[in-house]
Parts: sequence; C-alpha cells; structure tokens
Amino acid sequence: MDKDFYLQYASVEDKHWWFVGRRLIIDRVIRKLRLSRDSEILEAGCGTGGNLRMLARHGNLSAMELDEIACKLANERQVVQVKLGSLPDNIPFHDEYDLILLLDILEHLDDDVRALEALHSRLNPGGWLLITVPAYQFLWSEHDDINHHKRRYVLKGLKRVVMQAGYTVCYSSYFNTFLFPIVAGVRSLKKLLRIDSGSGSSNDLLLPPKPINQFLSLLFASERYLMDRFNLPFGVSILLLAQKPIGKI
Repeated sequence: MDKDFYLQYASVEDKHWWFVGRRLIIDRVIRKLRLSRDSEILEAGCGTGGNLRMLARHGNLSAMELDEIACKLANERQVVQVKLGSLPDNIPFHDEYDLILLLDILEHLDDDVRALEALHSRLNPGGWLLITVPAYQFLWSEHDDINHHKRRYVLKGLKRVVMQAGYTVCYSSYFNTFLFPIVAGVRSLKKLLRIDSGSGSSNDLLLPPKPINQFLSLLFASERYLMDRFNLPFGVSILLLAQKPIGKI
C-alpha cells in the first residue's frame, strides 16, 4: 500500500467509528483475561499504531509492523518502539508473551497457518492469542483489494486454522453485527451496479459527520456487552480468543 493510504489511515484511526468501536471491544476482552501488570504483550502487525496506547495499559507492550511507512507513523506516537518485522519468518523479538494480538492481520498473509505456528512458539504455555479478521467472502469489496487482502473468513474456517496451528479455541464470535445488514446491502448494490470509486483509496476510511460518527461508534461498541453473554451469530468481522495449551512448547 502506498504512502497516501497510510497517511489517510493514520489520520482517522483515533476517531473513526470502526476503529473506536473495535478498540473498545478488544479492550473489554483483554480486561476479562485479568492479566498481571507485568504481562508481556505483542501486537503483531500494528499498522500506524492506533491500538498502542490502549494495549500499553494492559502490560509491557512490544509491537512489530511490516511496512516501513506505517512503522514510522506508529513510532511517531512515542508509545513503544515499533520494530520492522513480518510473519512467519521475521519476528524481531525473542521474548515469550502472555498475550499476542493479530488485529485484522491474518487476512493479509499468504500462509495463515504458518504465521500462527510461528506465534505459537513465542507464547508462554497458557498464553493467549487474540485475533480479529473480516468475515464472509461475499462481502469482498474494493476496500479488500486496496488493503491487499488474501481472503475473508467464516467462523468455522478460522477456528479450523487456529486449531491446526496448535491452539485451543476458548471463545469466538462474529461482531459488527448491528451494521451488518447495511454493509452487506451497500456492498451487494455496488457489485450489482459495478460501482467503483476509481480513486485508489477506500471509501470505508472516510470520516462521517461528527454526530453520525459518534452514533456509529456507540452502536458498534455496545456489542461488547452482548458478547459478554453470548456469541453473535453473524457480522462484518470475527473475533477469536485462543490459548496455547499448558505443557506445549
């Protein structure tokens, strides 16, 4: 992805409803893990760093990013020293972690199983893996093309990949459920009418007017309370929490 895209990404990541809502959902999931203050945490693929401040509140944070421009923008936040790295073969850390996060990263990778296996070796026994990915191949859009996605997932398929890499799946759910009908309808209509922005940038990153953005942030983030009670049956994205079994090395 080019520099303009990352600059656009960085400019909205702190306030766009999708990033805000997802961050609040992830924050709640981590809080329920009751990690100790000295827990070691790795965000593998931190992009321009929008999650770093939130994650740093939960423990000792490390972060890596494949793209040099995104890495530079993330380091400008001065939260943690983000290092260049990639999955599966260039993880720039030798520590073992209590929590590793892959937040909308797995869909970019050619070999998702190998990437998860590489992270498995960097987890302490009993350590946690938290993943989010985009859901449903039929929701494929220009945004996926611009972001160089390889695939979108269904819940059953993601669980199979994670278990194949040696993890125990502890919780999984679709999310961004309330807005799913609108997203699915808009994307289906664009495909039917063959609408293409032709701009090389994603309309999904456009910041709505402030009142609409605030409403969408609250609506999306409110799903975290439902996810405490049950698994959501469909959604634009998937969240999965897995654990490295104790006794595995």
